[in-house]
Amino acid sequence: MARFPFSAIVGQDEMKLALLIAAVDPSIGGVMVFGDRGTGKSTAARALASLLPPIMVMDGCRYGCSPEAPHSCPGPCESNKASKRPVPFVDLPLGATEDRVLGSLDLERALRTGEKTFEPGLLARAHRGFLYIDEINLLEDHLVDLLLDVSASGENVVEREGLSVRHKAKFVLIGSGNPEEGELRPQLLDRFGLSVEVRTPREIENRVEIMRRCASHDADSEAFAAQWAEEDEKVLQQIARGQKKLAKIEVPDGVLVDAAGICSAVGVDGLRGELTLMRAARAFAALKGAKVVKRDHLLHVAPMALRHRLRRDVLDESGSTARIDRAIAEHFR
Repeated sequence: MARFPFSAIVGQDEMKLALLIAAVDPSIGGVMVFGDRGTGKSTAARALASLLPPIMVMDGCRYGCSPEAPHSCPGPCESNKASKRPVPFVDLPLGATEDRVLGSLDLERALRTGEKTFEPGLLARAHRGFLYIDEINLLEDHLVDLLLDVSASGENVVEREGLSVRHKAKFVLIGSGNPEEGELRPQLLDRFGLSVEVRTPREIENRVEIMRRCASHDADSEAFAAQWAEEDEKVLQQIARGQKKLAKIEVPDGVLVDAAGICSAVGVDGLRGELTLMRAARAFAALKGAKVVKRDHLLHVAPMALRHRLRRDVLDESGSTARIDRAIAEHFR
């Protein structure tokens, strides 16, 4: 069955924008999606991964080596040839062990031949793609710590059982969860680049359209995908143009002052908020085809870059998004 097309997802504009920004600039640090069940969180992430063009990978390489950096893994790569593969999309199940995530000693080979050989884990499979964790708020904290460290450094280091292995693990980390089932620790949530909130659509027209599109996809997924192929191609071209323009986008000092002013006004701790806000605004400007980051770009992405970094105020019952909107209105009036 063909994947549900990214452009066919009804509504959830902020979530889709956050995923596009992360696709343009993976260094932003991943996307956390909190919201109601059945609102298309995993569907959107999978659709974006399947939308992206295939990547070139060295044949037989278990670490996803690029032809631009062949044999850069603990390998060895089995061939000097490369072929196209879909962008990796790896699901991390809640019951996954640390060995399965990071990789471990290949016990079968060790018992058979006496050789100590490393068996790559899920992080190696996700290299140059997406790592998706559903119900991340239920995942053990030490695993979340490890994942965030690896996603920030781009490397996985395993030292155990007499093995010392280091390999590249650059991926876009996407976590989703339902706040009613428990929240992430604030220090872990802060490590995600962007955070979005999704809600069940209230408009009858949108709910009816969702049912229509889901029924069409279930009836003939290939025909439904073909129907939306042109729109998906436009999204793909937008991402490709954004990636090419990203390094050339200018960020004026005035925009940096605005970013610092917003973060100061809402009481963001540390400088990670400003840095992520600046990177997100730059990626958004690249998606829009702009040459310079403007205040409008900054303000548009401010809620998703900052809402999960605010300290709780027991005297203010309004949500994080409302506090950010209020600070923006006061700071720029």
